Amino acid sequence: MAGHLQYLAFWTPGPIEIIVILSILVLLFGRRLPEIARNVGKSFTELKKGINEAKETQDDVMDDVRKVKDDVVDQAKEATGLSDSDQIG
Repeated sequence: MAGHLQYLAFWTPGPIEIIVILSILVLLFGRRLPEIARNVGKSFTELKKGINEAKETQDDVMDDVRKVKDDVVDQAKEATGLSDSDQIG
């Protein structure tokens, strides 16, 4: 386990490396940096919206599945002549 942590620590950039990377980014992108940051922020917002919509859709599908299951169980009970007070087993 300790060897694994050393491997991760070896590739983790320190403060000096981060400053160098940021300096290179400012030199390369200069005036376009605020626009790029704005676009990245919009992308994250859209990603969060998509994730929330997927969760809502999943919840809706699960509700529909539960309703169908309950309907099937009720129909099976009616077909066999069992009532809610009767228990199997």
